[in-house]
Amino acid sequence: MPLVIPEDIPAFKFLKEHALFIMGQKRAKSQDIRPLEVLIVNLMPTKIETENQILALLANSPLQVNITLLSTATYRGKNTPESHLDRFYVNFDSIKHKSFDGAIVTGAPIEHLEFEAVRYWGELVTIMDYLKHNCTSTLYLCWGAMAGLYHFHKIQKTLFKEKLFGIFEHSWVEKDLLLNGLDEIVKIPHSRHSGINESQALANPNLKILLKGKISGITALKDEKDFFILGHPEYSKNTLALEYQRDLQKGLPINKPLNYFDSKDNPILSWHSSSSVMFSNWLNFSVYQDTPFVLEN
Repeated sequence: MPLVIPEDIPAFKFLKEHALFIMGQKRAKSQDIRPLEVLIVNLMPTKIETENQILALLANSPLQVNITLLSTATYRGKNTPESHLDRFYVNFDSIKHKSFDGAIVTGAPIEHLEFEAVRYWGELVTIMDYLKHNCTSTLYLCWGAMAGLYHFHKIQKTLFKEKLFGIFEHSWVEKDLLLNGLDEIVKIPHSRHSGINESQALANPNLKILLKGKISGITALKDEKDFFILGHPEYSKNTLALEYQRDLQKGLPINKPLNYFDSKDNPILSWHSSSSVMFSNWLNFSVYQDTPFVLEN
């Protein structure tokens, strides 16, 4: 929630210049308050685990948030009980008449496929177009970010020779409210076989590059309303360890996740504070401050 102070106190100008979350008393008195409505488009096969991760980060904000969970109708997946999907999820047809303050589109382990070859691609395009016009801001994660950048900005996906797997450091490229409160070195988990064509991203005047890593490359971008993170800031402490064991059991070529285990092979949680700040900044600056009180407006 914003700090409410008089507009004529010296601290107001100082805090505003430093992009801190403040609101003048005049605006605060005239402001209507209501819960934010956030749609989560969960494309991950392990939906319950992903729910836990994302909701834990959203719950870190003092803002009151109502959540709607959406799954694709054209593909259901087999890793989540049908009873869970039936009870807690909606499909697009049931919400396409509504508007939302914010939305989150998750990743999906389908990077080896061309976008148009994904079984639910047509449905996802419809959902993304809907969000562009009926949602104040959308946060796209990992493959979801690649999909959004491809659909809206024609940024091609590029395949890696080996999996980018571990915790990587990122530096600021440009200042932005979405980075407010972050250290100059930001750690983010990555678990992906592909990235984006960085030349296309850099040449696109509608995209602002926010974070880049020496190994992980361009990782965080924004356009006029949406936020794209190519990593997995939502991951919990043991997620990479579980993915590593899963790939080993499947006999897949996989190296240990970098910068993740200690000398005794215990995971080290080193990115949670940065993830909390990024989610809170998106919710505060891209959603709460810009969304109308009447969503249909």
